[in-house]
Amino acid sequence: MNIPVATVGAATAGVLDGLERLRGPVTVVRRCTELTELVAVSQSGIVRAAVVADEAGELTAALAERLAAAGVALVALTDDPVLQARLDAMRIVNAPSGVDPGALAELIATAVRALDQGVEGAAAAGSNALADPAAAFGAGSTGPAPADAAEPDGRRGTVIAVWGPAGAPGRTTLAVNLAAEAAAAGGEVLLIDADTYGSSVAVSLGLLDESAGVAQACRLADQGLLDDAALRRISVSVSLRGQRLAVLTGITRSDRWVELRPAALAGVLNAARRVADLTVVDCGFSLETDEELSFDTIAPRRNASTLLVLDAADTVYAVGAADSVGIPRLVRALSDLAAAVPAAEPRVVLNKVRASSVGRQPESQLRGAWERFGPGGEIAAFLPADYDAADASLLSGTALLETAPASVLRAAIAELAGVQVPRRRRGARRTGAK
Repeated sequence: MNIPVATVGAATAGVLDGLERLRGPVTVVRRCTELTELVAVSQSGIVRAAVVADEAGELTAALAERLAAAGVALVALTDDPVLQARLDAMRIVNAPSGVDPGALAELIATAVRALDQGVEGAAAAGSNALADPAAAFGAGSTGPAPADAAEPDGRRGTVIAVWGPAGAPGRTTLAVNLAAEAAAAGGEVLLIDADTYGSSVAVSLGLLDESAGVAQACRLADQGLLDDAALRRISVSVSLRGQRLAVLTGITRSDRWVELRPAALAGVLNAARRVADLTVVDCGFSLETDEELSFDTIAPRRNASTLLVLDAADTVYAVGAADSVGIPRLVRALSDLAAAVPAAEPRVVLNKVRASSVGRQPESQLRGAWERFGPGGEIAAFLPADYDAADASLLSGTALLETAPASVLRAAIAELAGVQVPRRRRGARRTGAK
């Protein structure tokens, strides 16, 4: 296998001269003067690997994913231990600047093979990563795992994605209250707003945070600087019955979606697994890739962050409104989800369940209709419509467990979260009854 290589940085001169003397499969075809030239050469398709020396400190996960999207493996040369740690965190292959030419040739060949295998595996599995080339060849696919990939106690937290079709089925309401119930029960919980269309977690919790915590976390992850302490520092802490819920607020304007790059968001999720027992992610609704509408196949995709979260999550809750509009939307959306993220096994949650929309005994009616016309699988939970409780919660900027602890909606979400709450006395007036 012939491997043409482009390089940048004067420090590579000696090593590259040694590579050329080897007369092996690794051949230097272009020596660039700066990173922008290297990116242009990589996108031209004439190289399979890039070696960066002097400018290794300017490498980011976004740049690495862009090169990988062009099918170019990245190798950095540096003797700085701090920079080496950053590169490891971004999963960028690196070696000392004085590395033996033979060892460097083997390292380049290994990186290229690993990149090829990653692409073939994604295509064979029908991975949603192909919706965004940057995700398909994500940075770090050939690099070592971060040194701090796990805490000393071996913690690897669970990630839950809350997703659903367009039309406000109640994604944020479920995400916020799932996280709140788990946090109030004593767990270390992180709530992330990754909705690139209409983030609303901050408003739901009464947070006037204009800093967009998830964007800050993504920036640090992109630079390989998102350690556990940094993630805890960025997160906003919300008090719930004496316990704390950590929150990464969403983007403050929808046009900031480009800040949630897949490679960076993947780093945020990895860090979240280390610092929290449970991470709940509020996702955007859209799964479209718009591949046919774009001439730039390397350009970022607005929905790539949603696809990444759904693929990485341990559990996906698919939320739909329990009415004649919401159910068909959910059925179609689940079909799209199966095509976009084949590995996902969503748990269906029907929200706003009420007799006025489906008839007497609404749960029985919905279950029967789902068995006859749905895509298969059981309904994991029915969340009753309790508009008074939901409105009071939103008005006060906190979770249902504080504003409406006796609400039937709160009880249903707590049960879904695996939290025991005192049962309402039989005959007691339901909060929000209409």
